[in-house]
Amino acid sequence: MNKDSKIYVAGHRGMVGSAIVRELQKQGYTNIVTRTHAELDLTRQEAVESFFAAERPEYVFLAAAKVGGIVANQNALADFMYDNMILEMNVIHAAWKNGCKKLEFLGSSCIYPRMAPQPMPESCLLSGPLEKTNEAYALAKISGLKYCEFLNRQYGTDFISVMPTNLYGPNDNYHPEHSHVMPALIRRFHEAKLSGAPSVTCWGDGSPLREFLYVDDLAELCVFLMNNYSGNETVNAGTGKEISIKDLTALVAKVVGYEGRIEWDTTRPNGTPRKLLDVSKAAALGWTYHTGLEDGIRLAYQDYLNGKSSAL
Repeated sequence: MNKDSKIYVAGHRGMVGSAIVRELQKQGYTNIVTRTHAELDLTRQEAVESFFAAERPEYVFLAAAKVGGIVANQNALADFMYDNMILEMNVIHAAWKNGCKKLEFLGSSCIYPRMAPQPMPESCLLSGPLEKTNEAYALAKISGLKYCEFLNRQYGTDFISVMPTNLYGPNDNYHPEHSHVMPALIRRFHEAKLSGAPSVTCWGDGSPLREFLYVDDLAELCVFLMNNYSGNETVNAGTGKEISIKDLTALVAKVVGYEGRIEWDTTRPNGTPRKLLDVSKAAALGWTYHTGLEDGIRLAYQDYLNGKSSAL
């Protein structure tokens, strides 16, 4: 990408999209195109095609998505599958149709099988059953990834995909029912601290292992890959380090300053037992993460306190 290349960031108000915009601006890119949902509904094919025909962006970061935690995914299976699949297909198809030089599709590590080998290499995609609690979202993301691959094979496009691990950071979603584990814990411990609650109850038994990547580190990788990677196989984005949910809750409580008890509701689902990405491919390309977990949680909590994040 040249510094004046026309770059469209889809989903620029979300956590990932806003981080990509910050990174592009930090690196001196000056021709960044964005649209709010009110200005452009990406689930409407005619609107998306009109936008691409008029703007003709040279590069596209597809970070827009309908996202949520376990509860949201379980309660709205059809919505998660339809909204994400139609959104992805509209944007990817319009980018191809209008001669976009390169598109980068942002997915999720939930695309990999529930019992995938650990750490999970990119090659384990579609090698086993998915985790049921987010199957609809995963299937939609797999479809987007594969559509990019098939366009490359059939039409010679240069469309790539990136599969991040669990993300957190500025502009996260702290909705009490629709958030992921990190923002959910930050909000719950903060509210418990303010109310003086003697205990906080968390789902499951705390045994699952998870990996977390600060979103600004992901954004740096996204721009790096746009400039340095082409290929049909996706690229994992993570730290290569994992932590149990039990240890994570203790760390979040420490950062927030909550000193009460942490209890576990074992009648609630744990989700996938372990999710650790093999990040050797990104490392071989020359990228690694920078932000340690505790430092990242402090930055995320400060952002929450500043009221910049959604659903406060």
